[in-house]
Amino acid sequence: MGGFGKAWIGALVLSLPAAAQTPRPMLDYSSAATIRDACLAWAGERALTVAVAVFDEGGKLIAYAHMDGAPNAVGEFAHWKGRSSATVHVASSETANWGNGPSGLATWEGGIPIFSARGVALGGVGVSGAESSDDVACARAGIAAAGLSETAD
Repeated sequence: MGGFGKAWIGALVLSLPAAAQTPRPMLDYSSAATIRDACLAWAGERALTVAVAVFDEGGKLIAYAHMDGAPNAVGEFAHWKGRSSATVHVASSETANWGNGPSGLATWEGGIPIFSARGVALGGVGVSGAESSDDVACARAGIAAAGLSETAD
């Protein structure tokens, strides 16, 4: 086979999609920022001061905010809750029932996993600084504003 034929076959092979790689949805900055900002708006409307941390499914921080007046420690708590729910795909209110787990497993309410409309795990959001029920409601408001879900169903 001549040089042109080999080059043509090589170009054809390189243009084919890799069969071993399957694309999957992931949490982008725009969606993470929407979750953060909607949660902040929800908290602000209720005169609450919280910290919000949004993580991708691998536990990488994508968006974060710490409202003026919120105690410094709540930022760390929001990180803990969000990273836990992102990586195990379970709300921190549920992991609290698991007993003593790994050091990063959150055991306080306020960490909610994030799923796509098709049930693909995308990450998690952690909220801290208010009553636990308000932390959860704030996280849910952010997830809903981004058009995402807190369950795989």
